[in-house]
Amino acid sequence: MSRDEPIHPLLERPRLGILLGTRADGTAVGLPVWFDWDGEAVSCFAARDSHKVRRLQRDPRASLLVTNDVGEPEAWIAFDGRIRLHDEGGLDLALRLAERYWNADDPANAELLDTWRSAPEAFVRLVLHPDRIREGQ
Repeated sequence: MSRDEPIHPLLERPRLGILLGTRADGTAVGLPVWFDWDGEAVSCFAARDSHKVRRLQRDPRASLLVTNDVGEPEAWIAFDGRIRLHDEGGLDLALRLAERYWNADDPANAELLDTWRSAPEAFVRLVLHPDRIREGQ
């Protein structure tokens, strides 16, 4: 899949992705994330001091899995590769994704976004240029 190919039907609306990686002891770990697919790379964000970032610094291999919702026809897409951490752009991505995933009129969400804006250095951008894209139904 590239920018010139049609978007996968699962990616036509906001969905959570499950970011899969490994702990130091080799066991798998998965966490839900907001993400953006631009046709070439998957981007998400994280707190700079999070366990997620420490795991990816140690081992950047990851997969981001997106699945159907209950009641939809079964389908999934997985982006496999290595994640690069970027010091710049984490907050911008977080704010852009918040518009997609949250109701900005909710006062609790607005308050949290203000907190995020007050500490832009607290965020990193995670970028996965997939080596492989798998999908199934």
